[in-house]
Amino acid sequence: MERFFEKMLYAARWVMAPVYIGLSLVLLALAIKFFQEVFHILPNIFTIKEVDLVLVTLSLIDISLVGGLIVMVMFSGYENFVSKIDVDEHAERLSWLGKMDTSSLKNKVAASIVAISSIHLLKVFMNAQSIADEKIKWYMFLHITFVGSAFVMGYLDKITKKDKS
Repeated sequence: MERFFEKMLYAARWVMAPVYIGLSLVLLALAIKFFQEVFHILPNIFTIKEVDLVLVTLSLIDISLVGGLIVMVMFSGYENFVSKIDVDEHAERLSWLGKMDTSSLKNKVAASIVAISSIHLLKVFMNAQSIADEKIKWYMFLHITFVGSAFVMGYLDKITKKDKS
């Protein structure tokens, strides 16, 4: 009975596989949105204000950071929780594939969230004249919370690794 239960639990990890496929669909949606923005801005490139171009560029960078985050979570999560990704010897292999454990993934996710928050905050500051001061304070508070959380998670990870050595 125990052996059967353990096999069922172990097999249940495959429930996560469709979740990672779903993330790839979200990645596709982000790519579509990215190019929608690019194709929207190109015809107006000579008439758009510099500030507006910078804001669109920041949005595109934001989308690319979120896309990279999705790729990291998708591949690392699949490798850590479902199954090893077998890539042909002749195929190009990502250098970090198979080397990112859940702890390093968590830290990379936290760093990505801080980077995304930083870009969003920069967009807020560039548009500050049209945003209420109270709202800007909340954006700053949230960003500082993200930075603090990432720092604490990294520090705890460092302590944990030091204790293991």
